[in-house]
Amino acid sequence: MRSTEVVIIGAGAAGLMCALTAAGRGRKVMLIDHANKAGKKILMSGGGRCNFTNLYTEPANFLSHNEHFCKSALARYTQWDFVGLVAKHGVPYHEKKLGQLFCDNKSSDILGMLLDECIQVGVSLHLDTSVQEIAKLDSGYQLQTTLGELRCESLVIATGGLSIPTLGATGFGYQVARQFGHELLPTRAGLVPFTITDQLKDLCGELSGTSVDCLVSCNGQSFRENILFTHRGLSGPAILQISSYWESGDTVEINLLPDHDAHAWLQQQQVERPNSELKTLLGEIFTKKMANLLAETWFVSKPMKQYTHAEIADIAQKLGNWQWVPAGTEGYRTAEVTLGGVDTREVSSKTMESLKSPGLYFIGEVLDVTGHLGGFNFQWAWASGYAAAQYA
Repeated sequence: MRSTEVVIIGAGAAGLMCALTAAGRGRKVMLIDHANKAGKKILMSGGGRCNFTNLYTEPANFLSHNEHFCKSALARYTQWDFVGLVAKHGVPYHEKKLGQLFCDNKSSDILGMLLDECIQVGVSLHLDTSVQEIAKLDSGYQLQTTLGELRCESLVIATGGLSIPTLGATGFGYQVARQFGHELLPTRAGLVPFTITDQLKDLCGELSGTSVDCLVSCNGQSFRENILFTHRGLSGPAILQISSYWESGDTVEINLLPDHDAHAWLQQQQVERPNSELKTLLGEIFTKKMANLLAETWFVSKPMKQYTHAEIADIAQKLGNWQWVPAGTEGYRTAEVTLGGVDTREVSSKTMESLKSPGLYFIGEVLDVTGHLGGFNFQWAWASGYAAAQYA
C-alpha cells in the first residue's frame, strides 16, 4: 500500500495545474490517469496550437446553473497569471483574434511546460493507471488501482467530461460524484456542430467548405463570427458558440448580412442599381457560388427594379433573419466540451471541495461550468485547479 497526501485523478489541463501548484506548496502529490499520455486534449486543441487562454476572460463567458460559482477561482488565478507562466518558460505565442492566445509553434509547448513544472516540484505521475474502487476512510480516502492500494488525505477529481471519447473521455468523475452523494445536472454536448434536416442537405452539400461572417442567435444569446457549411450541416465558431445555448427543437436565427439592415440595403440597391441582378449584388458580399445558390434556391434572381415591395421584404427576411431548426448536433464525438455535470451548489467556490464529503475536490470540466469558445475552458481548468491546490 502506498500513502501520499494528495491523489489527483486525471492528468489533463486542470489536473496538471492542480498537481504542480499543490506540490509547489510542499504537498506530496500523486497524479494518475488511465490514458497512456498526459494532456491529450491540450495536444489536439486549437488545431494543434492550443488556444491556452483568453485576454478578456470574465465570469460572463461561462455557463452554469450557479452563475456566480466561477467568480472566486477566476479572480484568484487570472489569464495574466497563466500568461506569466508561459512567458517564464519562453513559450512563443500570439493573439489570433478576440483575445484568443495561441502557441506560435505547437500545443506540446504548453503540455511540456506543465510537465516540466510538475517534475521540478516532485509530482509523482502515473499513466496507464485505472481506479477500480474508492472508499472513504475516517481521515482521507483509499483507492484500489492497477498500481495497487493507495491512501491519501485529499482526493481531487479532474477527469473531465464526456466530449471526444476517442481521447479517453469517460463518465468516471460523475460516478465518483454520485458515490459520495452529489447531484448531477443533465449533461449534453457543447461547442459542437449542428446537423441538418433533409431540406437543407443540398444547400449545405453544395456550399461545403464555404465560410461566411454572420450573427447567429438563439434563446436570447448572439455571437458574431464565421459559420462554416459542411456536408453534415453547419459548423464554424459562431455555430459552436450558439450550440451551448441550443436545445432540441429550438430555432436558430442567422443574419447573413450583419453589417447591413437587410431591408434598407436592398431598397437602396433597388434605387441606385436598378438594372443589377440580385445574384450580382450578393456576389459582392458572398462567394460567387454562394450568391448564385442563394439567389436561385431561395429567390428568383432578376434585376432589382423588377422586385415588388413584398418580394424585397421577403428577401430581406431570409438574408437578415434566416430561421431554421437543426436536426441535432454531432454529439460528444466532436464536441469540445460537456455542458452540465457536478452541481456546483454542493461544492465550495473558494476551495473546490465537496460540501458532502470532506477531502474530496472537483475541478475542471467535470463541474457544471462551461466556457465559451476561445480559450475560456482552459482558463477555467487553470483557475479551478489552482484554487483546489491551495487547500487539497
